[in-house]
Amino acid sequence: MPENSNSPHPSRRNFLALGGGAGLALALAACSSGGGSSSSGGSNSVSGVSTVLLPGTQPIGWGNVIAKANAKLQKDLGFTLDAQFVSWTNYVSQNLLKFTAGGSFDTTDEALWMNMAQLQQQGALAQIPTFSKYPNLAATIPSTLVTANQWSGKLWGVPQVNTAGRLVHFVIRQDLADKWGISSIGDYGDLERFLYTAKQKGGSMIPFAANSTLTFEMAVPNPNALFNEASWNDPHTIGQMFNGTNLYFIFAKNAATTGSINPIPFWEDPGTVQAFKTIRKYYQDGIINANALNLDTATAHGEFTAGGAAATDCQTDGLTSSTFLPGLLKVAPSAQIADVLPLKGGLTGTKPNQTFQAQNNVVINKNGGDLDRAMALQDWVSIKENHDLLEYGIEGTDWKPVGDNKYQQLSQYTFPGYALLWRTSLELRTSVMTESEEQEFSWAQDFGNFTQDPFSSFIPDSTPVKQQVTAMSNVTTEYANPLYYGAVDVDSQISKLAAAADAAGLSTLQEEMQKQAAAYLKAAK
Repeated sequence: MPENSNSPHPSRRNFLALGGGAGLALALAACSSGGGSSSSGGSNSVSGVSTVLLPGTQPIGWGNVIAKANAKLQKDLGFTLDAQFVSWTNYVSQNLLKFTAGGSFDTTDEALWMNMAQLQQQGALAQIPTFSKYPNLAATIPSTLVTANQWSGKLWGVPQVNTAGRLVHFVIRQDLADKWGISSIGDYGDLERFLYTAKQKGGSMIPFAANSTLTFEMAVPNPNALFNEASWNDPHTIGQMFNGTNLYFIFAKNAATTGSINPIPFWEDPGTVQAFKTIRKYYQDGIINANALNLDTATAHGEFTAGGAAATDCQTDGLTSSTFLPGLLKVAPSAQIADVLPLKGGLTGTKPNQTFQAQNNVVINKNGGDLDRAMALQDWVSIKENHDLLEYGIEGTDWKPVGDNKYQQLSQYTFPGYALLWRTSLELRTSVMTESEEQEFSWAQDFGNFTQDPFSSFIPDSTPVKQQVTAMSNVTTEYANPLYYGAVDVDSQISKLAAAADAAGLSTLQEEMQKQAAAYLKAAK
């Protein structure tokens, strides 16, 4: 999910439940669905209303946009769209509840960091049929992406992406960096110098405005973490966890070649421990806001937009400039911003690991939705005219084209396209996109700039360890979260975390992770 005022951080909540073994095979068989019989393009083989659940708040001007879209949708396909918006504050829990209660809706936005694996295991999701019957969809979603998002050869959601790889990184005040003689940040040392200079010369400005949804992205490599210098230098480790635990395991560097996984919990990883110590120092020195553990994303990002922070977090989703720059310019007309990736040497230094797993997926409600109608809608929004109408609003009223691949926003209309219709080849770039973001976004859209992780399709199955998963979720919330923001002494807190994890069944989780990961490697050969 992208960063905007209506959503939490688009974090990489990792590649969670499911996995190898007989349990997975049974789960997949139980959830298998027929492959839709209709195609779009005016077939009118489905009717009624396609209800979709979307995160965020209803866009300003939505009434006019949906009226125009539905007139066209009814003419083209014979049904209309009913988008039900749910606040991000309650979206994850409400999403799960609607499935559990047998709600009547076609699709919703899901992800592995939300409930997707759990829902698949419970038989709540329809298997996505082949794209061959949906030519517009097939033309806009690369086969590489489809393959990467399959679990044991089956697809459970239509991946919604606008880049090949997504990395959490920094947006900084470039005008201040230039003023302070730090015009280029090429490694972690440069970043730290910028943050401490902001503390010394920025008055009441917060050097880095953190928020409560970042958690592991502050320290655990996936393949980067904001303040994990080791991951800056070697971005080839992606933590793995069982869905619902927030307990990340780090695999042995040579696991893919030796088959010896040796999963260790994140607090035994030297780079992560050093990151915790660095963050603790930043907390004590006032580099990170002291209220980060309880601060929502919109408020933290608002600090940056209001000129009260020298840096904050963002993603390689092409939305940094449009999210932060317009508001910032109102309070600091000469301000400039820049994207800083946590990669030593920048974009050309290395090819970070990626799984190419989509952060957001349109999943189909197997028990309360219409598969044919849902797929027809996905095909329909893959046509540029339809895509642009929902994504950007009414041309001439909400936006206007700028050149070949950009647009200027004319209204406050904001639609969560990542939850329904993101297509890399159709996305326009905002006219306010900075030069640094242009470079970073183009780089992120190229699969060739990344290394495919050897565990890219590995989705650990939490079914055999349900009891331990529940217990570990409570442990990580209580003991790990304070570490991510530097709010506690590192050594003593890690001791408490380790002891609580042992009591919650850490060894059982380790053994199961080792077993499933080894089986995955063996099957992949």
